[in-house]
Amino acid sequence: MAELLHRKLERSAPKFLIAIIAAASVGGLVEIAPLFTIDETVEKAPDMRVYTPLELAGRNIYVREGCYACHSQMIRALRDEVERYGPYSLAVESRYDRPMLWGSKRTGPDLARVGGKYSDFWHVAHLINPRDVVPESNMPAYRWLARTPLDVDDLPAHLAAQRALGVPYTEEMVENATRDAYGQATPDTDFAAGVVQRYGEKTQVSAFDGMTTHVTEMDALVAYLQVLGRLTGAAYENTAAPEKEPQPGG
Repeated sequence: MAELLHRKLERSAPKFLIAIIAAASVGGLVEIAPLFTIDETVEKAPDMRVYTPLELAGRNIYVREGCYACHSQMIRALRDEVERYGPYSLAVESRYDRPMLWGSKRTGPDLARVGGKYSDFWHVAHLINPRDVVPESNMPAYRWLARTPLDVDDLPAHLAAQRALGVPYTEEMVENATRDAYGQATPDTDFAAGVVQRYGEKTQVSAFDGMTTHVTEMDALVAYLQVLGRLTGAAYENTAAPEKEPQPGG
């Protein structure tokens, strides 16, 4: 009977067109309808903060070097993934990510919870020569990042562009972007206090690459890696998180 009905539809172009539209409408409704309840389905995270200028610069370097091609930033709600990488990723954690870097291919491990897992020194050593700390790694070296000064002059424009996309940077944050990038990587300067004041007490201020005389692309990338999974503690609250939230400098 079903086959006979299908043959009838195929012989009648108008009926077949209506059937196609009906089937496509059902699929579209299933995908579109949840968007009307997005405010109810996305978790609340009142402690969520935005990326600092230095972390945002590091994220830009991460994208520029194609790190997302080998590392995902989305832990699935599967037992083996949670046990290996930490609490599964929540939608709210990507709230200020422009663009998203969830990824799917894992030549290297997922980095969604890498923030605070290793020291700054470990990250620097790993980026200079991955095999010094992970002998079986096939990751390329990025040693030139430690020799390349970070271009901080265009950071206000980067923050302004993010604000235009909906990221809640204030005018004060945009105006002080260059100073804050320098201050976050030079703890002993007067600029460091301004970073904490604008972005919160949990903001990590550190000589990420081990040098305080200048700010490098290594500083920026390590700062970004150290904040992954730490913009909010939502994933560790009312979930089956197997461990406690990493603390700054942990």
